[in-house]
Amino acid sequence: MNQEKLAKLQAQVRIGGKGTARRKKKVVHRTATADDKKLQSSLKKLAVNNIAGIEEVNMIKDDGTVIHFNNPKVQASLSANTFAITGHAENKQLTEMLPGILSQLGADSFTSLRKLAERFPRQREFSVYTALGTYSDHLIFLCILLDYSLFFNYFFPPRVFTQNTP
Repeated sequence: MNQEKLAKLQAQVRIGGKGTARRKKKVVHRTATADDKKLQSSLKKLAVNNIAGIEEVNMIKDDGTVIHFNNPKVQASLSANTFAITGHAENKQLTEMLPGILSQLGADSFTSLRKLAERFPRQREFSVYTALGTYSDHLIFLCILLDYSLFFNYFFPPRVFTQNTP
């Protein structure tokens, strides 16, 4: 670095005249507890109420990943249209969460799930009717809609079914 520029910068931080100490910059280190206290005080101003009985929260992002909270603390203020979810968050792929998350998916998520399924090789031969009495209808409908045995075998692992005929 140029010595003239360096001397100019040093002169800018000097408080008094020549021979006096340069100013001290105080660095403030924040802890996580301080941030948490600020957040809780802000939520208290909004008059949030705890919502009990929520076992998990899943936030599905556009790129196919899910932010998963297991046993979160959920607080809400309906007047301020504010929801606060606190707890341990994990980033997971949508495919990891699939069997348990299907009841939470909306119509737009089914289309993204279909796009995800189109990446897999297509196999035409599979039987849907073997699992009709065992599993819920919307999963079977999804497998028929996607027409992929890979997803069907994922949701319904191959089992031996016996049929008792009178």
